[in-house]
Amino acid sequence: MTGLPMVVPEPGLPERVTIWEVGPRDGLQNEQALVPVEVKEELVRRLVAAGLPVVEATSFVHPRWVPQLADAEELMTRLGPDGVALPVLVPNERGLDRALALGLRHVAIFGSATETFAQRNLNRSVEEQFAMFEPVVTRARAAGLDVRAYVSMCFGDPWEGAVPIDQVVRVGVRLLDLGASQLSLGDTIGVATAGHVGALVAAFGAAGIGPDRLALHFHDTYGQALANVQAGLRAGVTTYDASAGGLGGCPYAASATGNLATEDLVWLLTGLGIEHGVDLDALVATSTWLAGHLGRPSPSAVVRALG
Repeated sequence: MTGLPMVVPEPGLPERVTIWEVGPRDGLQNEQALVPVEVKEELVRRLVAAGLPVVEATSFVHPRWVPQLADAEELMTRLGPDGVALPVLVPNERGLDRALALGLRHVAIFGSATETFAQRNLNRSVEEQFAMFEPVVTRARAAGLDVRAYVSMCFGDPWEGAVPIDQVVRVGVRLLDLGASQLSLGDTIGVATAGHVGALVAAFGAAGIGPDRLALHFHDTYGQALANVQAGLRAGVTTYDASAGGLGGCPYAASATGNLATEDLVWLLTGLGIEHGVDLDALVATSTWLAGHLGRPSPSAVVRALG
C-alpha cells in the first residue's frame, strides 16, 4: 500500500475533480524513439484500469508532423470497443474523417491564442484557424460526437512574450461558440502563476463562460503547476489535464517541458479531500513500467518518492 497524505480539506474547494489524462497523446508525442503500438495499447488500458475517467488516446495528425502517432488507427483498432469513448485529437477535417471511420465518439481540436504559434503549429493565422475548425466541429456535432477545444499559449508565448488575458478570452469564446462543450486552457511553456490563473478564469466568467466549461492544462517548467492547480480549484475549475509520469511537452515549442504529472496532481487532491477516483498505486506502477520502456526515470516527484 502506497503511503498517502493526511487529508486536510480546504473550505470552499470543489468536492470532486475530473482528471483528463493526456499521457498517451501529449505525453508521448515528443518522444524521439518510436514507442511500439502494443506498449501504447497497454498504457491506455492500464490508465483506464487505474480509474482515470478520461484518457486521451492519440491524435489523427499527419504522420509527417508527429511520427510518434502514425499508428493512431492501429492503436484505436486494437483497443476496439474499449476505445470508442476515448478522446482523440483531430487537427482538421481529414483527422475527423479518420475518427468517424472508426466510430469514435469524442474528439478534440487544438487552437492557438497567439499569431506566431498559430502560424507555426497550424500554418494559419488566429482568425483563419476558426474557418478551419468550424466544419470540423459542425460535422462532429452533427454526427453526435462530443468536441473539446484546446487553446495553447494562454499564459505566455516563447516568441511573443506575455499574452493579454482579453486575447485569450476572445479566442476561447469563439471556439466554444463553434460548438465545443469544454475549453482547455493551456500553459504551453509553463510560465503561469497562481494570480494569473485566477484572473484568466475570472475574465472568462465576465464573458459569460463559467468554470464548469473550463479545464486547465499546466506544464511544470518553472515548478508552478500544483500552485496553479490550487488557484484553479479556488476559482471553481473542476477539470485538470495531466500526464502520467509527467511526460510530454510540445513538439512546436522547444521551451515547453513536461506536463503536470498525474501522480503529483492525485497526491494534492487526495490531501485536500477532493474525490478523483484514481488508484495511486496502480498509476505509479504504470508510470514506473513506462519509464522502463522509455529508458529513463519518471520526472514525477511522486513517482520518484513512491516508485
